Amino acid sequence: MGLGYRKARGVPAKADPVAQQRFLDTELRPRLAEAARGKRRVLFADAAHFVRGAFLGYLWCLVRWVIPTGCGRQRYNVLGAVDAITHELIRETNDGVVDQVTAGRLLRKVRERYPTGPITVVWDNARYQHTALVRSIAAFYRIELLYLPPYSPNLNLIERVWKFVKADALANRWRADFAAFKAAIDSTLDQLHTTHRERMASLLALNFQVLEPASIPAA
Repeated sequence: MGLGYRKARGVPAKADPVAQQRFLDTELRPRLAEAARGKRRVLFADAAHFVRGAFLGYLWCLVRWVIPTGCGRQRYNVLGAVDAITHELIRETNDGVVDQVTAGRLLRKVRERYPTGPITVVWDNARYQHTALVRSIAAFYRIELLYLPPYSPNLNLIERVWKFVKADALANRWRADFAAFKAAIDSTLDQLHTTHRERMASLLALNFQVLEPASIPAA
């Protein structure tokens, strides 16, 4: 993703480039190679929490202008899994919290979408993803859970999807109510592998940048 990722998310201060490279070479790329040959499904999963508030880009105005925005207390949660090859998104959504039950429902949907063959779900180290319930559900549906190294959002393909959704559905737009806010997000998500297919093909290219840990300059 190049420097664009650094500008958008910053560099995790505790990133371990050695661990990231080892993960890429020994865990992730071999599975992606199988997925490219149609021997396995690899999906990148993560949760996005869209808060109904202001999503501004740049605003230049010669007069005072009051811009309406949400109160920031309404949040639309999307736990998604994007197929590394087809770019299809499978998701579980709610207005409350994302927890082990939400994760279990997503895993069930993944297996229902791909009823046969090996499946690997790549995600981070959120606590609810490590629970006994989630692991047992994954085992029941014969889904391999592959956990990213700590502080490695740069290795999770779906992070690029969330950035695109914010730009396409929310940036510089006012939604009159929470229902319209959610509908805008859902509309973009529904069109990822149709209307936005070409954009996803470029954005979700299987190239990964290993990030060096951020350094703090001396005072």
